[in-house]
Amino acid sequence: MDRAMPVVPATDEAIAQAAGALAGGEIVAFPTETVYGLGADARNGAAVAKIFAAKERPRFNPLIVHVPDFAAAETLVVFNDDARTLAAAFWPGPLTLVAPKRGDCGIADLVTAGLDTLAVRIPGHPVARALLTRAKCPIAAPSANRSGRISPTEAAHVAAELGEIPAMILDGGPCARGLESTVVSLAGAEPVLLRLGAVPRHEIEAALARPVARAEDDAPIASPGQLARHYARKPRSASMRRTCRPAKFCWRSGRTRFLATAKPSTSVTPAISAKPPRNCSPRCANWTRQARSESP
Repeated sequence: MDRAMPVVPATDEAIAQAAGALAGGEIVAFPTETVYGLGADARNGAAVAKIFAAKERPRFNPLIVHVPDFAAAETLVVFNDDARTLAAAFWPGPLTLVAPKRGDCGIADLVTAGLDTLAVRIPGHPVARALLTRAKCPIAAPSANRSGRISPTEAAHVAAELGEIPAMILDGGPCARGLESTVVSLAGAEPVLLRLGAVPRHEIEAALARPVARAEDDAPIASPGQLARHYARKPRSASMRRTCRPAKFCWRSGRTRFLATAKPSTSVTPAISAKPPRNCSPRCANWTRQARSESP
């Protein structure tokens, strides 16, 4: 295929080529009803690593796995009654469910960031569904942009952001929703809203017939979308640039916020600065000191 022109209309032939690329360990961008995703075979750790490299994404931030139907989802995770209720109400659609993963699910550890839970969803977009059916594999797919940037809602946005990095960019037109999926954890005794998104909170509560709590701001990272925008590679305001320019990244890991002085490697825990970078705000300095004292 022509690597110089990765954007192709999402015809049946192109979808078949994209499925072949996934089978060969490549990464492919494709539309969903929420935003464009950057996908890889979720069982192939080397392929999944290409997603993290392309996005410059911290490896402690897990990915969502897309599947074609409920039966496929149940081969990967253990659903309780609440999960089945939400799946019946919103799948296919822009809702991601986090549930305990099955020991024999075959999903690469990098997808889950080493957690014992897995985020899954059934997309509603016809191109995404056709790709899942043709590829015959679960597809790990965050948004097709570099971490901290605005999520793409058109194929041209993906091309402008990632260039020739994906083997293909399937053009399925503008995304209908333009907003990431809502994420709900069903891993505990009660559902917890981890990320607000395309499915409103009140609709989730109506489906379950009871209120749903939101995760605390300092809760451990359990799904995509829990990292604050402050941790973007390129700060978006003058105050953020003044605060964080001396460090390359600001991360939130688990219950501890801190500054890291370099990109994380394959390790889940980034390096912690020996002292607060010059000109960092008192708050950032406090985060750094706290992390240094609490880190293993």
